[in-house]
Formats: sequence, structure tokens, C-alpha cells
Amino acid sequence: MTSYSFRTLAALGVAVCAGAMIFAVVYLQMVRGYQPCAMCIGQRAAMTATGILFLLAALHAPLRFGRWLYGLLAALTAAVGGAVAARQVWLQSLPPGQAPACGPTPAYLWHMFPAGEASRRIAELIFKGDGDCAKIDAQWLGLTLPAWTLIAFAGLVVFALALPILARREAH
Repeated sequence: MTSYSFRTLAALGVAVCAGAMIFAVVYLQMVRGYQPCAMCIGQRAAMTATGILFLLAALHAPLRFGRWLYGLLAALTAAVGGAVAARQVWLQSLPPGQAPACGPTPAYLWHMFPAGEASRRIAELIFKGDGDCAKIDAQWLGLTLPAWTLIAFAGLVVFALALPILARREAH
């Protein structure tokens, strides 16, 4: 069985996260014109955080405990993104009229409230969602964008947890 360095595998994690963000921002938002809802923004933040952790892991290339720490932190941020995506999949599965009403945008909340209050309300919007988050913009192979994002986050959780195991042992 071929083994790869920890640095190479962590760089693969960076590439996956960067690819997901390029797809979301460049293709879906700029080319297709989809505007992200609050939950989509939360998923993007989690994907970015996961990618940054993989990048730090690739640059640091720690041994033993450090590998597990980076893997667990990356798995945690991916799991948070997966939880937000799962909630959005659930919102999209509700019958019409049962989804929460559309609320103010995060930008509006940020400008209308003091920073602490705005942050609390934005976090609540990201984790609870609203009517905008229940709207289905596109599907591919019968699955919505949040469903594909949930699959990607699940894969990232598994990869991050397996990273210390998959990487070959390197002596210093």
C-alpha cells in the first residue's frame, strides 16, 4: 500500500476545501448568480476554517500528537459545517408554508445592532435558518446543493480523522 506524507495529505485537504469554495463563490455566486443565504454563509465559513486548519497542518507537519490535534480540529469545523448543512437539508424538506419566515440579512443585522448583539443574531440565523434557506436553487442527481455540501463535510470529517493514520511515519 502506498503511503503519503502528512504534509501531502493535509495539502489534499486544503485543495478540496479550496475547490469547494471556488465552486461556491466563483461558479454558483458569480457565474450562476445564486446569492448565499445565512446558512450558506455559515457553511462557507466552516469550509474555510477547515481549509485553514489543513493548511496550517501542511505547513507545520507535526508528529504524533500534533497530527491528531489538527485532525480533530479540522473534523470539528467540518462537523459544524455538516450540522448547518443538515439543518438546511431539513428546512428544504419541509412542506411549503412550514419553513420559518424570511428574516433580515446578516449584513442588515450587522449594521443595525451593536457588535455583540449583531453577532448573536447572525449566529442564530446561521444555525436556525429562515425562509431563504428553505428555497431550493438547484439540484444535481436529485440532491440539493446543501445535501451535496453535507456529503462533502461528512467526507472531510472522515478524512480529517483518518489523516494521522493514513500518513506515513516520518522521523525527525
